[in-house]
Amino acid sequence: MSDLSAFPITARWPAQHPDRIQLYSLPTPNGVKASIMLEETGLPYEPHLIDIGANETWTPDYLSLNPNGKIPAIIDPDGPGGKPFGLFESGAILLYLADKTGTLIPSRPDRRYETIQWLFFQMAAIGPMFGQVGYFHKFAGKEIADKRPLDRYVQESKRLLGVLETRLDGRQWIMDDDYSIADIATLGWVRNIIGFYEARELVDYDRLVHVPAWLERGLARPAVQRGLAIPARP
Repeated sequence: MSDLSAFPITARWPAQHPDRIQLYSLPTPNGVKASIMLEETGLPYEPHLIDIGANETWTPDYLSLNPNGKIPAIIDPDGPGGKPFGLFESGAILLYLADKTGTLIPSRPDRRYETIQWLFFQMAAIGPMFGQVGYFHKFAGKEIADKRPLDRYVQESKRLLGVLETRLDGRQWIMDDDYSIADIATLGWVRNIIGFYEARELVDYDRLVHVPAWLERGLARPAVQRGLAIPARP
């Protein structure tokens, strides 16, 4: 049996199955990247719900694994060299699990880096911009009288959706016929901006053709459906 006692986070969220990957997360657009990836790959894992509303990511135990205080994070009991390995940042987790299993990322170097390019596009652009739309449209930012910040993020989000729309023209997935970590990274954010953030009309989503079809294909995948609900909320 794997010994994870070197990770202080396991004192607060004990591992019932220490031989499995430990997932610390919440079903947010970033959190579901890890759970969907784990479901797609079939790797055994144990999910732990981290309540960001109760500031659990800012506890010393959680910060010992992710000093940035965000979800998701993982501990792999069978990491590089067979030793337990902790990792945070959703994009890094996707890459790590893809390499660990040899799936959902092309092996050919040029195709691999092209996939990573689109993963970084989500991490650097889609996630931050869509998140700002959510803040200024639905959450505390909506009380700000000056609507220029909201307009700025809405316009940028529309532009980014246009980039994705162009990319998906004539393609089933971001990497042509190959479903990959680039799709996993992006699906939850597109779903969120038109759903939870209630910004469908703001970003002119219904004027798009290829993005909605791609999102529908992604959400129809059984592993995606399962991953979107993991860890289960109380």
